[in-house]
Amino acid sequence: MSVITKAALLKGQRDIELIEKELVVGEDEVIVRNHLMGICGSDKNFYLGQLPPKTAEFRQDPKFPFYLGHESGGTVVEIGSKVREVKPGDKVMCFGWNNNFAEYFKAKVWELQLVPEGLDMDLASLGEPIACGMFSGLTTGTNIGDTVVVMGGGFAGQIIAQCAKKQGASQVIVADVEDGKLAIAKKLGADVTINSRKADVVSYVKDLTDGIGADVVVEAAGVESSFNAASELIKHNGIFVFYSWMTKPVNLNISRWHDDGLEFRNTCLVHHTRQQREVWTPWALRPVVKNIIDVKSLITHEFKLDNIKDAFETAVEDESAIKVVLRP
Repeated sequence: MSVITKAALLKGQRDIELIEKELVVGEDEVIVRNHLMGICGSDKNFYLGQLPPKTAEFRQDPKFPFYLGHESGGTVVEIGSKVREVKPGDKVMCFGWNNNFAEYFKAKVWELQLVPEGLDMDLASLGEPIACGMFSGLTTGTNIGDTVVVMGGGFAGQIIAQCAKKQGASQVIVADVEDGKLAIAKKLGADVTINSRKADVVSYVKDLTDGIGADVVVEAAGVESSFNAASELIKHNGIFVFYSWMTKPVNLNISRWHDDGLEFRNTCLVHHTRQQREVWTPWALRPVVKNIIDVKSLITHEFKLDNIKDAFETAVEDESAIKVVLRP
């Protein structure tokens, strides 16, 4: 069986359009009808022309033209002859780069995961970014009474901050450069918010902690200045949680990492093995299914797929945008 679909093609910096594409299912592949798609921070970087070196994540070279999109989920409509894990009609989440800004997408069966029972399909379609944020939030090592600093109030940072509060942190501090994101963080339970354009985050945190520093710091902003601020504001023997994807070399104060015996945790769920992801994802999503963590408030803008250009311009230009989604 083959399916004709509209799909996004990124031809160059800020140059995106929908093209017609034929999907033919292979013996170990699945075709999915999309329910909803999300714009990731990495998608925004690509849209702005910032393509990283090729890694194991990519089945295509990261160069223009680029078949963009990886956050989505929907309903299985066709399976290959060797596929046993899913069947037509199943609801699935995608964990692969499969040109997902489309009405339909094709994926290897191992790139998909069944939607947990009780999870709303709007959220299930964002299963990959939600699971990534939740897994990070649940594995930071936060203990009751800790001071936790989250550098970056984007989609993942907001989820991680909520997790820290639910885990018993006495102070959850969110730092970002955009007041709109900080307002949402405050609404969702952050104790303190800091606009790092207007205040020195390191001095602010040191003052709040009597000069000791934070027990846990989560780097979710993905810029050099954020990494170095995090390195300064963390306490001796504190936990440094590494979330962001840095796509170019940066200068870091590694001497502090060594001399203060910092503990580093790489919490990137999708960069572990496929087998680990399959086990950890239902566990990570359970608090979302139970409505313990608020994700829907983070979906700030919605567009039709036909208006993908407007969606991307909003994602990169609107300071209030956290998660921009599209529907077929």
